[in-house]
Amino acid sequence: MKRVTDFFAVAPKKQALESAVNKIKTPSPSDVSTKDDSLSSSTSNKESESNKSDLSKTSDWDKEKWVQSLDPETKELLTLEIDTLGSSWLEHLHQEITKPYFIKLKQFLKSQKEKKVQIFPPEKDIYSWSRLSAFSNVRVVILGQDPYHNVGQAHGLAFSVNPPTPPPPSLVNIYKELKSCYPETFIIPKHGSLLKWANQGVLMLNACLTVEAHRPNSHANKGWEQFTEQVIKIILKNNKHVVLMAWGSPAGKRINQIQPGQQHLVLRSVHPSPLSASRGWFGTQHFIKANEWLQTKDLEPIDWHLLPKPKQKQKQLTPPKPDESSNTESEQEKK
Repeated sequence: MKRVTDFFAVAPKKQALESAVNKIKTPSPSDVSTKDDSLSSSTSNKESESNKSDLSKTSDWDKEKWVQSLDPETKELLTLEIDTLGSSWLEHLHQEITKPYFIKLKQFLKSQKEKKVQIFPPEKDIYSWSRLSAFSNVRVVILGQDPYHNVGQAHGLAFSVNPPTPPPPSLVNIYKELKSCYPETFIIPKHGSLLKWANQGVLMLNACLTVEAHRPNSHANKGWEQFTEQVIKIILKNNKHVVLMAWGSPAGKRINQIQPGQQHLVLRSVHPSPLSASRGWFGTQHFIKANEWLQTKDLEPIDWHLLPKPKQKQKQLTPPKPDESSNTESEQEKK
């Protein structure tokens, strides 16, 4: 089989073209999101697939050149972002993470780490949302507030927890609402992992991306809110039609500040927490409404089922009972 360069006869152009082809075939390691060995194999595969989707789209932005432009101190502070933010997200957020407020946030997190303060989620999972959901694939955003602050829970997706951790109370109520939306097919899982949603383009984003162990809202007003608000803004700017699920007062206020355009759908309700769910969460049918709207925009609906759908039982046809009156008549005729 002929190489691409065999079709070009001009020698000077041939070398240039071969060089370009080699660059495309062999991206540098910094162009691909870092894989952590401690992630489960299924999660790693899904993140890898998402990153391949990111890398398949050509862009003028040069990550390696941008990294080289950073001063040593900034580069050290942003090591986590450089290594673990999904490539398509970093392209859109690289200017944001060099702003003074974000550098100050990173300095705060560094000081906490030096003091050996336990922070959730683990570092490798802070940006897992960006590796699981390719930027251009996002069509639903679920707004959360604060990561879970107990051991073995938070892993970078709002409302989701890693198996074998059982679903927290808010997620239990989310499952109950899904069961009411799809009573015949939705099976309530014993686990709380929502990875399947993330891989379909559902971005589950907390307002704050870190929290100190056992201290809810301990990282509020440190800079995360400004960053995640910018994440939402760039999604709404670049993705034509997006569903925003704003559950609870804080999420509603964030949506009011962002002011999404009419081309997007906002679904509001009280928070699914047991403290408020009885005041309007149940019966919202947000999952059905989101899919109906996506289909009107010629977008693929989300499969909200987390377990395989049960096989529908075929109804067995019973033979009709003989008509007693007709039998009587036939017997009389014989007589």
